Amino acid sequence: MDIKVQSIHFTADKKLLDFVNEKVEKLNQFYEDIIDAEVFLRLDNSDVNENKIAEIKLNTPGKTHFAKEQCKSFEEAVDRAVESLRRQLTKYKEKLRGV
Repeated sequence: MDIKVQSIHFTADKKLLDFVNEKVEKLNQFYEDIIDAEVFLRLDNSDVNENKIAEIKLNTPGKTHFAKEQCKSFEEAVDRAVESLRRQLTKYKEKLRGV
């Protein structure tokens, strides 16, 4: 799976990029046919404490899966978005099997 990470309004450090890659790579356990993933890490300019946004788009044959989360840290936002995508992929896989 090809993973592209883009940080918007800030520069992501290596530790954060490694964390994102590791989490997104784990989605292969739930659905093997993931073509690629695009991750957008954005810093919102609002005064709200939860100003870190993670958006993940997964391309699979015939369908695109998307999750967006806003939290206090990028790690938490990525965790939540990956969990949402895990549920989406599990449902999609069951639907394909006709369960």
